[in-house]
Amino acid sequence: MKTGTMHLQEALVVEILSRVPAVSLARLRSTSKRWNALVKDGRLAKKHSAYAPRQSPLFIMLIDSRVYLVSIDLHRIDNDKAAPSAKVTSQFSLKDPLSNSSEQEVDICNVFHCNGLLLCTTRDNRLVVWNPCSGEKRWIVQHRLGYGEINHYALGYDYRSSCYKILRMGGHRVPFQTKYQVYNFTSESWRVVGGTVDCFIPRIQSLGISVMGNTYWLAYCRQELGVILLYFDFSTERFHSLSLPEDAPRSYFDVALSVTREEQQLCLLAVWSHEVWIATKMEGTGDLSWSKFLTVSKFDLRNHLRFCIGMSFLVDQENKVVVSCNNSGFSNNIIQIVGKNTYIHEDQKGANSHVTRLLTYVPGLVQIQQGI
Repeated sequence: MKTGTMHLQEALVVEILSRVPAVSLARLRSTSKRWNALVKDGRLAKKHSAYAPRQSPLFIMLIDSRVYLVSIDLHRIDNDKAAPSAKVTSQFSLKDPLSNSSEQEVDICNVFHCNGLLLCTTRDNRLVVWNPCSGEKRWIVQHRLGYGEINHYALGYDYRSSCYKILRMGGHRVPFQTKYQVYNFTSESWRVVGGTVDCFIPRIQSLGISVMGNTYWLAYCRQELGVILLYFDFSTERFHSLSLPEDAPRSYFDVALSVTREEQQLCLLAVWSHEVWIATKMEGTGDLSWSKFLTVSKFDLRNHLRFCIGMSFLVDQENKVVVSCNNSGFSNNIIQIVGKNTYIHEDQKGANSHVTRLLTYVPGLVQIQQGI
């Protein structure tokens, strides 16, 4: 009878917690081992994905090799008395399993977000998939590709098999060849899934953007003699190309790719014309339909140079602004907010902070292998 009562109590707790936002559940993990185990429980993950209230995407930044949550208030953008504000609120802690110290954290050089999971590349070339809310993580064994020194990684979702996969690419600038492998979490192995792709993804465009489980890049295509929109479908495990706006620049130094904050739509920012396009729908021919969304205030040369070394930005449709992080070394400010008639710097971490990535993050209890 006692066992049945305990089971009923735990089932009731799972039912209640399934309605609690993921960020609040993440705070419970540090209070006790029981709460930590419960947050990682597959039963809670399934119910939480069905019943939890929909959360607005949060901002995360990679600052000094650590992942931080950032609170950015954009609702005062048109208020002359109160400017928008930005604040680094908390750090996601990723411990190093190879360290003798339980407090030693991993140095992260790149982070990629897909459906609440983070794919992190470390400074010592390790790879880990991590859910900061539940604490679940999977360290990925890597082998040499033999494709050259340029390697790109992306995390995506296979809707046919209901599972997550990792894409690894290696390529040569000359000749234009990109070879690729896919990692399967069930078999815990890499496999070659296709031949070469006749294009090249420049290092400044290598971060990639995840939308609906697939990953998109701006790539240079020799046949097109310019930049194209390339994407990888994790269900078919094949690359495809899509059209860019007709009047968009064709040099990868002059454009940057990202997503809108709320709806996670692809968007393109042109440097010299200061224009932002948003992809509105996929046509039957496989092409994208683009709509010009915003012309932002004038950039100067320093901001163009920030594009040239890989700018990371997001578009907020509601407030009609572009939010970007500074990684150029020209400014002590780590966040820029640019609107039609507005250009604002926000400094929260200081002159010595190195910021390399700005992403939207949708917290959840999604499990890595099950792909809930």
